Amino acid sequence: MDITSFIVQGRDKALLYGDYATYHSQLSKRLLNSRKKLGLVTKNRGKFRKREHVTAEDIAENREHVYLALLTSERAWAQAMSFKASHTADQKGIVGRARSHIISRLHKAAISADQLVEALSQSNVSSASTTDILEAKAYASMIHGAELFEKQNWEHCLQNYATCRIIYTALSTTAKSDIFKDLLSETIDPSIRYAAYRLKTPRTIPIPIIARKAFPQSDSALVGEVSKLDPSILKQDEKDSTQETSDEVPNTLTWRNREVKIEDAQIAQAWAAVGSAREGLTQKLATLDESHLFEVAAAYDDILAASQDAVDATKQAIDELRAEGVRQGDARMQSLQITRTAVNYEMLSWRIGRNRVLTGLQDGAIEEYGSPRRHKRNKAAQEAEKKPEKELPSSKKIAKLREKAALYDGNLQNLQSIKELPGVAADQELAAKLDASVKYFQALSSLSIARSHAIIGNVTNALALINHCLSLSKEAASQLPNIGDKPSGPLHVDISRDNIQFLTNLLTGELQRHRAIVHINNLRKEGKEDAPAVGKAPLIEQLSEYPVGGVDLGNIVEFPPKLALIPVKPIFLDVAWNYIDYPGKAPQATASSKEPERQQQQQQPTKRGWFGFGRS
Repeated sequence: MDITSFIVQGRDKALLYGDYATYHSQLSKRLLNSRKKLGLVTKNRGKFRKREHVTAEDIAENREHVYLALLTSERAWAQAMSFKASHTADQKGIVGRARSHIISRLHKAAISADQLVEALSQSNVSSASTTDILEAKAYASMIHGAELFEKQNWEHCLQNYATCRIIYTALSTTAKSDIFKDLLSETIDPSIRYAAYRLKTPRTIPIPIIARKAFPQSDSALVGEVSKLDPSILKQDEKDSTQETSDEVPNTLTWRNREVKIEDAQIAQAWAAVGSAREGLTQKLATLDESHLFEVAAAYDDILAASQDAVDATKQAIDELRAEGVRQGDARMQSLQITRTAVNYEMLSWRIGRNRVLTGLQDGAIEEYGSPRRHKRNKAAQEAEKKPEKELPSSKKIAKLREKAALYDGNLQNLQSIKELPGVAADQELAAKLDASVKYFQALSSLSIARSHAIIGNVTNALALINHCLSLSKEAASQLPNIGDKPSGPLHVDISRDNIQFLTNLLTGELQRHRAIVHINNLRKEGKEDAPAVGKAPLIEQLSEYPVGGVDLGNIVEFPPKLALIPVKPIFLDVAWNYIDYPGKAPQATASSKEPERQQQQQQPTKRGWFGFGRS
């Protein structure tokens, strides 16, 4: 019956361009259409009759009754949310009649959801599957949780949301879509966290453990149905999980000589995953060949995903504190801001490291255009690689340089994002390192552009760009603070002095080389201008052109003349055919042979008159 997808898609479609009031009006229209399909609409001037509850027999007869109950519940829920949204700006909050009205609407929605669960539970009559019954129970628990949330009954609210979370988590293991995961992350988990906070539950306990503890174990039927989908979801005890989290998950985070306590369990788990992914990356890189750039870059995927999860968990924790009304100066908020800077710096640092891998050796400073995707798979490939490779055409070389320039631009954007993080600008040492890294990647980007100009023949532009690159590299070397040794391990945001020194030496040589190339080109141009015109057409053949640069009196005509083709009209060739004896041409008739023919023509009588009739 797809109960969950029916609800989620309806909400997303309405809230994409509108609000809860728009969703409420759309549900009213859909509810009227559903009643028309089932023949339950009161006729004009007809007697009103009380609507009966949805029964299992009705569902067995027509499954539209399921959607009728869902639309009824959703309309009441949407009306409550619309009324709540209109009173969020009140100074005293939602109190009095407004609060009671919201609770009454949510209570009506919960009644409709319970009626649907009761009807579907009679599976021998309604022919509903176990998944349909579980989805209906989860939806009813979510509506009850929203009602109890407004009543501020935190214990029962947490119990209902825990039931909803456990069911949806179990269903997500068998379903292919991400509807359950989106519903958990956007609606259910924040409500569980807030209800647990109001019940004085520490933030170090993860949400899955809170939901497992609050789940009603007394409902044996529900426990059995959930265990059929995922047997391990309810077996793990809290003691074991807390021991695991205390042993493996870090309690503190250290960044730039600052140590903060991690109070959120999701952040702690995500940060632990980043540490394990960092170790895994180091082990992978030890087994890979540096020349296989794409394989090395693919090894960064795990740590990028782990750091992104840490960023998302930190953002969610900050949003929850802001929703609770915690001020910016609070100690918890300050710790989360430092954590936010640390996890974002980690994520952006590994992004830069992956781009550095893709640019090639020495961050792409060495001029090479070989294909990094080529691997030694068999003997034939090894023998082929021993042969000298053909030089790539200019178009492919420029395309590879364009790819490198795009990677350098990505690094510069990531560095700019790091500078905008809270607390980075105040750290002078870190700010100096970032400025040096910016100059370094700007020099590399300009070097790629200079090489593309050199390929197409604009050597003067290439010389100017290389001179600019050299000045940028020298500025980077002067701005880089003299701290520590060369960074070890996988490539990331840190640039060493060796990298900058290598680039400076390379640019110094490139500058001298391009100066020589430009000087040689200038000499060639001057030699061409001073040299006499060799092979130039004489003046007699250029009489139709105006001599802008003057007349060359030393090249008036070509002497001695050479054999050349002369254009001739076709009629002259036809006349010449009659007078020139070409090989294989038939002899011409003489005058003596034509005299008998003339005498015969004269002896024939001529006809007179019309049509040969008349006197001769």
